Parts: sequence; structure tokens; C-alpha cells
Amino acid sequence: MNKKLFLASLMLTAVTGAFAQNMTAKQQYAADSKRATQRYNDDKRLCADAGSSSARMQCLRDAKAEYNTALAVAKQNMSKPVAAPVNARNEPVCPDCGKVVAVAVVDKEGEGGALGVIAGGVAGALLGNQVGGGTGRDLATIAGAAGGALAGHKIEQKVKTTKVWNVTVAFDNGNKQTYSFDHDPGLLSGDAVRSSGNSVVRR
Repeated sequence: MNKKLFLASLMLTAVTGAFAQNMTAKQQYAADSKRATQRYNDDKRLCADAGSSSARMQCLRDAKAEYNTALAVAKQNMSKPVAAPVNARNEPVCPDCGKVVAVAVVDKEGEGGALGVIAGGVAGALLGNQVGGGTGRDLATIAGAAGGALAGHKIEQKVKTTKVWNVTVAFDNGNKQTYSFDHDPGLLSGDAVRSSGNSVVRR
């Protein structure tokens, strides 16, 4: 094979390798066959520039042999598994990673203690004691104490009401979980987070 024919063969082989990674086996065979035919036609035109008839004949024989070899290699490659594209990397799933899908701020009532019950009961008893006289006053005192205790309990709960931030996270593994914070965690819907103990932190 003359020098021009050899160089053309090398160039087309390099191009073939560059495109080979992103095709199926049949697509690759069709592309290889097309390139082999194109190369054969180019080689025949190069052979026409040979200085003598014998050199032209030898060049055409080499071109035909190269064409047959290229077709044989294309058929052989069609039976092999095609390599996956370079950029198709199987990234491992991060089970602790996810995104915030909702943030809700709610009021949480505090727990009433004995102080509210006692204070309310005393206040209610005093008020009830001022109503009527005799047995009626006693009943009013008892009712006032009971009602005052309940009211004191409720008042203490309201006084101790706090805000809670409920942050719902959808994890990459498909799970969804809501985390509660007693302060603003500074997270917004769409933020990337990861679990950390019983809470989540920004990634």
C-alpha cells in the first residue's frame, strides 16, 4: 500500500474509534461498513494517481484487501458488547441525602404545670366564695376552685406556647421524613440536605 493510502487508512480508523462509544452494535456495524466503503472509494481515487499501470493494479489490490479486512472487523465487533458511554457513570445513591420539600411554622402549646392549676384554683375559690351564702356559697367555692384550676391550666399552656419549624425532607432513596426544630433552621424548600443523627443539615 502506498504512503497516501496508508495515511488515509490511519485517519479513518481514528475517527471510527472516536464515534464507537455512543452506538449500539447494529449502529456501529452500519457506520463501520459505510466508512469502509467510503475509504475504499477514496483509496481507489488515490490509486489513480499511481505512476504506472502495475503500481495502480497493486494499489487497487491493497485497497480491496483493506476494504475486506475492515468489513470483517466490523462484523466481528458487532457480536461484542458495546462499551457504555464515557459519561454514563453509575453514581452511588446517597441514602442520607435529600431535598427539603416543605417548611411549616406552627404554634405548639406548652404543658401546664401545677403552678397554673393551684393559682387558678385559689383564684376561682376566692371568687366563688363571694357568691351567695351557706351551702350555696360552699358549692360556689368548690365550683370556682375547679373552674379556676382548669382555666389556670389553659392559661399556663397558652403562655408557654412556642413556635416549631417542621421541615419535610424527600430523600434520594425514596423515603420522606419530617423534622421538628424549636428555632428557625434556615432551610427553604429545594435546599439540599443530609441526615445527621436525628436531624438534618445543609449539604
